[in-house]
Amino acid sequence: MTLVHQDLAAGVATITLDSPPNRNALSIRLLGELKERLDRALAEPAARVIVLTATGRVFCSGADIKEQRAADGKPGAPVTASFPEILSLIWESPKPVVCRLNGTARAGGLGLVAACDFAVAPLSASFAFTEVRLGVVPAMISVPVLRRLDPRAAAEYFLTGEVFDAARAAEIGLISRAVPEEELDAAVAHYADLLIKGAPEALAITKQLVRQVPAMSFTDGLREMTALSAERFTSEEGQEGIAAYMDKRPPAWATR
Repeated sequence: MTLVHQDLAAGVATITLDSPPNRNALSIRLLGELKERLDRALAEPAARVIVLTATGRVFCSGADIKEQRAADGKPGAPVTASFPEILSLIWESPKPVVCRLNGTARAGGLGLVAACDFAVAPLSASFAFTEVRLGVVPAMISVPVLRRLDPRAAAEYFLTGEVFDAARAAEIGLISRAVPEEELDAAVAHYADLLIKGAPEALAITKQLVRQVPAMSFTDGLREMTALSAERFTSEEGQEGIAAYMDKRPPAWATR
């Protein structure tokens, strides 16, 4: 039985977690398959955008608790396999990644949400960082999550484990948009359609600068971005984009 499926259509690679009996928990097997699917999507030239979603009513419940129990009470319970590598793959992906939350997310599942560039959830979804209630901490997921959340909100929900809704998740920066359930697919398609119009290299570089420029000094930022701007205007993509604009036609990368 396959726990993670992948489909490719019209430039969009859709990766689907499919383990509803355990609420799409991050088991060692599921993580192994997820990494394989991500590697495949990143290597596939026809895949311009990646959509991460799941089946059932739960997007991801977090770590598979059964696998985290130490044998015979001894220390050394397994960590969540390749989870750090997966978070890095999504965060560093040169291709935009859209998270389509089919429902609720908890704990480690929120690490996947935060690592994606966009995240859309139905208004019916709920969220919680439940780690402290189990005597553990949101350690690995804090790396992407704390780059998204308002600091006050991060302290509130990390420390209390309180459940919050999709509207609140959008308000604090955890997700991009909360929509009625019947509008979920349209909202995801909206992002995918817009992203397909962007040049692949330009998207990858822009994704990096969105994260890197705020950490630069004003002077250094202007100097480095001036050089980057000149480089991109003279690049193959830049010249194609300018030519397409002048010719009033779509650029080569905009066709699916």
